[in-house]
Amino acid sequence: MGVSTGPVLAVDAGNTKTDVALVAPDGTVLATGRAGGFQPSRTGVPAAVDVLAAAMTDAGLDPGRPGPRAQRVSACLANADFPAEERELADEIRRRGWGRETAVHNDTFALLRAGLPSGAAPRGVAVVCGAGINCAGMTPDGRTARFPAVGRMSGDWGGGGGLAEEAMWWAARAEDGRGEPTELARALPAHFGHASMGALIEAFHLGPLPAPRRHELTPVLFAVAAAGDPVAQRLVDRQADEVVAMAAVALGRLGLLGEEVPVVLGGGVLAAGHTRLDERIAGGLADRAPRARITVVTAPPVLGAALLGLDALRAPAAAHEKVRALFG
Repeated sequence: MGVSTGPVLAVDAGNTKTDVALVAPDGTVLATGRAGGFQPSRTGVPAAVDVLAAAMTDAGLDPGRPGPRAQRVSACLANADFPAEERELADEIRRRGWGRETAVHNDTFALLRAGLPSGAAPRGVAVVCGAGINCAGMTPDGRTARFPAVGRMSGDWGGGGGLAEEAMWWAARAEDGRGEPTELARALPAHFGHASMGALIEAFHLGPLPAPRRHELTPVLFAVAAAGDPVAQRLVDRQADEVVAMAAVALGRLGLLGEEVPVVLGGGVLAAGHTRLDERIAGGLADRAPRARITVVTAPPVLGAALLGLDALRAPAAAHEKVRALFG
């Protein structure tokens, strides 16, 4: 199959936001749009895909108009953690008729693709730590290493949401005397203008503060850790150790622990440049996978979805570089 003349509809859908980009085969970005979070496990698949439609509307692409908008829909979606979920989501997107071809991947594969050099084989591991945490690896022969990544019941710990909950747990116990003292007990409520953890807990529980705003507490946790608070530092260190564990296990499953191989890190927590977190991850990987090369991706995740779509269309290398230059 030669290069298609139709564009790619690239989709990155995360827990808190959804981005779309219509990308021509030469790498020109024709339109971009954004909508809210993508959570099919809570809303159901049709309602979740409606969020993708809202992002298309924001981009000026009428999702209800008959006929495909693109040669290929390249959708990289959070919460598509099992192959069955990927198939169900792909079927719903195909039903909407937005593209002649449709491919759905977990969003971690978009991060991996964005972190590999142009023309490089799909070989490496990616760890995303944003609202949640996940990891995926791939080799050129098609083998993959994945985790269910559906929360504590699948063994996960951390991510922005998990860190915020841990910070509140330790701060609440510090204030009421059940736990050791920590500056978190002052800093977390102060962020929202409250005088105590009791007031902050009440505000979240009764609704004046909506639950999604808990994510604002993660940067506060890192600031408190950087200032030397032992409780906050232990939470940051555990997050680093979880990242290392996921990457090392994925590398081991693929037989890559002793190889020179990229480990791509991304998501809001890992792209923020927290010194303590970054240094502990580097040290942990140096011990367990000494030849691994860490790459941090700060470009919008929709870049990876676009690159995967261009790969499928066999677009030239210049197209990849063009879209990288825009989103990078």
